[in-house]
Amino acid sequence: MSEGKGRLYLCATPIGNLEDITLRALRVLREVDLIAAEDTRHTRKLLSHYDIHTPLTSYHDHNRRKKGGEIVGHLLAGKQVALVSDAGLPGISDPGAELVGQALERGVMVVPIPGPSASVTALVVSGLPTDAFVFEGFLPAAGKRRRKSLALLKEERRTLIFYESPHRLLSTLTDMLAVFGDRPLAVARELTKRYEEVVRETIAGALRFFQEHEPRGEFTLVVGGRTPPESGEEESAREKLAPAELVAFLEADGMARPEAIREAARRLGQPKRAVYREVILNQERET
Repeated sequence: MSEGKGRLYLCATPIGNLEDITLRALRVLREVDLIAAEDTRHTRKLLSHYDIHTPLTSYHDHNRRKKGGEIVGHLLAGKQVALVSDAGLPGISDPGAELVGQALERGVMVVPIPGPSASVTALVVSGLPTDAFVFEGFLPAAGKRRRKSLALLKEERRTLIFYESPHRLLSTLTDMLAVFGDRPLAVARELTKRYEEVVRETIAGALRFFQEHEPRGEFTLVVGGRTPPESGEEESAREKLAPAELVAFLEADGMARPEAIREAARRLGQPKRAVYREVILNQERET
C-alpha cells in the first residue's frame, strides 16, 4: 500500500507540562524529515526544550487546503512527516483529520504516536462516570446555535465533554443551565500547568464561581449525563431559572422567541416587557 511513500505520524505533544511527552514521540520528531505544526512558534518552544532541529512548516485551519496538498506531495515523494497540534493529539478539534483523510486516499500509511489528551485527562479527574462518554469539542460561538446544539444533547445519559474559551465560558454555562437544568459539572483549566484547577460543582454553582472569579486559560467542561427526574423535579428546576435562561430553555424546546417570552412571563409572574428586556440585556452581554 505505501511502498515508496513516506509515513504520516500523528504525534501527541504535551497539553501543558513539557515533561508529558513520550520517548517515542521525541525520537519520531528527531527522525522525520518535516514537522507540520498548528503554530510553528508554539511548537518551536517544545523542540528547543528538547534540542530538536527538524524543519517546521505550518498546517492550520486557514491554510489547510494549500498546505495539505504540499504535505501529501512530500509523503508521496517518500518523506517522513510528523503532524502536531498546539497541545494533545492532532486531529482533535483541529484540521488534522482532513490531512489524515488525504493521506489515506493516496495510499500513505498513517501512524499514531499516542500521548496526552485534554478531554480524557479532564474526564478522569472530574469525579463523573467514565464508563461511557461523548466528546463534543467546541460548541458554536453564536448563542442561538449553541443552545440548539445543547438541546440535541439534553437527553444524552452519557457524560459529556466540551472545550471552551475563557471569553465564552459564562455564556456557555448560562445556556447549559437553561437547556440541561442543574447537573453535576467539572470545569478543568490549565491542566498539567502551574495553575491547574478543577472546579467540581453543579452547573449553577460553577456559573456563580466564575461570575466571581474571572475565567482565564483554556477550559474543558465535563458534564453529567441526564438522569431520569423525579415527578415534578424538572419543572421545578425550570422555574428557578432567571428570565433570560428560561426563555433560552423554551426556545431550545422549539418555541419561537415571542411565544417563549410570553410563556416565561406567565410562569414567572412577570410582565412580558420585563422578560423581553432581560433577554436583550443577556444578548448584549454575549456580544
